[in-house]
Amino acid sequence: MRRSVVACLIAILFAQSGCSRIGSSYTPKHTLRIAVLINPNTLNPILAANTIESFIDGLFASELVTLNQHGQEIPDLARAVPSIRNHGISTDGLTITYHLRPNARWQDGVPVTSRDVAFTWRAIMNPINNVIERTGYEQVRRVLTPDAHTVVFVLIRPYAPFVRTVFGESDSPFRILPEHLLARYRTLNHIPYNSLPIGSGPFRVVKWIRGDRIELAANPHYYRGAPKIAKILIRIIPNVATIEAEFRAGNLDLGHEINATTAHDLQSVPGIRIVHAKSPIYNSIALNTAHPPLSNVDVRRALAMGIDSAALIRHFYHGYAQEARADLTPFSWAYDPAIALRRFDPKQAERLLDAAGWKRGPDGIRQKNGKPLDLLFVYGNTGTTVQDFAVSIAAMLKTIGVQSTIKGYTLSLFYAPAQEHGILNSGNFDVALYPWVSGSDPDNSSQFLCADIPPAGNNIFHYCSRKTDALERDALLTYDRAARKRDYAQIEEQLMNDVPLDVLAYPGLMYALSNRFHGFAPNGISEGWNAQNWHF
Repeated sequence: MRRSVVACLIAILFAQSGCSRIGSSYTPKHTLRIAVLINPNTLNPILAANTIESFIDGLFASELVTLNQHGQEIPDLARAVPSIRNHGISTDGLTITYHLRPNARWQDGVPVTSRDVAFTWRAIMNPINNVIERTGYEQVRRVLTPDAHTVVFVLIRPYAPFVRTVFGESDSPFRILPEHLLARYRTLNHIPYNSLPIGSGPFRVVKWIRGDRIELAANPHYYRGAPKIAKILIRIIPNVATIEAEFRAGNLDLGHEINATTAHDLQSVPGIRIVHAKSPIYNSIALNTAHPPLSNVDVRRALAMGIDSAALIRHFYHGYAQEARADLTPFSWAYDPAIALRRFDPKQAERLLDAAGWKRGPDGIRQKNGKPLDLLFVYGNTGTTVQDFAVSIAAMLKTIGVQSTIKGYTLSLFYAPAQEHGILNSGNFDVALYPWVSGSDPDNSSQFLCADIPPAGNNIFHYCSRKTDALERDALLTYDRAARKRDYAQIEEQLMNDVPLDVLAYPGLMYALSNRFHGFAPNGISEGWNAQNWHF
């Protein structure tokens, strides 16, 4: 409280802005106040490991191509979206050419050039950098820079998702780095830049007080137009109940990716509105197929049949989600509504477990060779709602004789890269509550290819199927959307059969906004694609 008052007085003395009392604290009236759940591990745009780090990166750093709120590709650092029609994609699909905006500059005034793009690709491919995945980037044979504003990617083979994946709105959106500041480092994992980065985006990072807040200021020289909001204050609040209380007190303008319970509780509060964005997001139960007994597909099928996803949706989502099929959501052009929903069938689940040799013991918990069926069930802890969700699923599994040891982790540790011993990426679980925001292309290969087990990719399930691999690779080689859609329909059927995960719900993304904040139009993957147009 005292720091807020002092900051306000200083602003008045220097005539930078007026201050208004909002809720219970003094805040500069031109400051956008955002709450995020995860304490970031880094602000390096190629080391992001979760959607909140990626959201923050998108406020100060740039992609080549982004999406608007309708899911349409639009240029970011590029002047145009490459296509076969405009010759940005060669007829053989092996070269992708981008022409960069000539007015783009780093926030220290140095021009953005094609050399920065080539440098960032090399940094992503450098095996000593803790990059969470390299999907799409590993398809590049070399990067050519014929002039300062032209960059040409020469591919090893045709790669249909390239424009939406490489420096685009992928499931891990990576953004361009400044070569002139970073080329001298052997590794980018632990450098001062990661705490106070220089980008080319609409806002620049001013201060990061770890575990507390990140402060940003408008970049008046941003190539797509100066932002209308002067400052952003990102508050790190790792508890949804606290975020809700701060909204009710009038101390927040944007709650980033809130859950359905918080949305339901805030939707009738005066001065607050809820935005529910269509998104390629699903909530699921991830199953570690490398851990016995989950290496047995019938055990995985039994667990999925023992979970009543419809009941979970009714109780926890308050109308903000629909029951799921496989991992591709209605956001995607490859979504297949013909795939049957998974049946809730606890009796069949019991039969499968019996057949797998897991018999009920005297206490009702199944045993095999004297060992109980006790699974380590992990989740990212954001408060009582997610904990209650995990407890409800564990109770369902107990009715079919499966015991769960439930353990919650901070989101920073839960999602950290394998190199930093993250729970998911290190495989330190049997069962996990697993929400995932996919990319704008239906390519899900980074999650399900045999070769993409962390740290090589996002296959936290340790799932490996030759049939799935063949279908995934076929879908990546052709630019024919109809052919790709047929491949993805078969991939989805295979995943439903093999059960590396049980997809429970398609919730979309939810945000709470104060009525003074306007222009927010999330594209389903990155919220800051139009941050320069946000206004009060």
